[in-house]
Amino acid sequence: MASWWKIYVAALNGLRLKQERGREMALKTGAKAPTFALRDGNGKLHRLSQYKGKKVVLYFYPKDGTPGCTLEAEDFNRARKKIEAKGAVVLGVSPDNEVSHKRFSQELSLDFPLLADPDGSVSAKYGAYGERSLYGRKFNGIYRSTMIIDEDGKVAKIFENVKVKGHTKEVLKSL
Repeated sequence: MASWWKIYVAALNGLRLKQERGREMALKTGAKAPTFALRDGNGKLHRLSQYKGKKVVLYFYPKDGTPGCTLEAEDFNRARKKIEAKGAVVLGVSPDNEVSHKRFSQELSLDFPLLADPDGSVSAKYGAYGERSLYGRKFNGIYRSTMIIDEDGKVAKIFENVKVKGHTKEVLKSL
């Protein structure tokens, strides 16, 4: 596909392309966070609007049960009480379905919801979904990233290219 066409399609989806990774975060700090309505592993619908008045730590991860995603979920689970003490809630988002999220949450005894975004539409609004490359193979998937949304629904902090180790400490410092 011609590069101008990719830029045009990305613009239609509300995304801009970033030079080094083929994408740019559509969101900027201070911007209104995109609304969402996603179900968790128990089928409960979660909307951004229901968290008005609280900070939201919205983290995007590629796949339930993989080593990095397991470590990240466990770290957020351990830090959950400290995060809540700062007036925030944790929500994980991946393209896995509700059944996978339920199983993953139960295996790890997670105390926060994992939200299913199987078509990647919400992740794309947050700039966390697009073309990736692994071992020379190109595919669409999640970019590991985290957004902190403030009490008024505005993006307070964006973490791109997240490295799992030490990430929850970075999030806690930013709350």
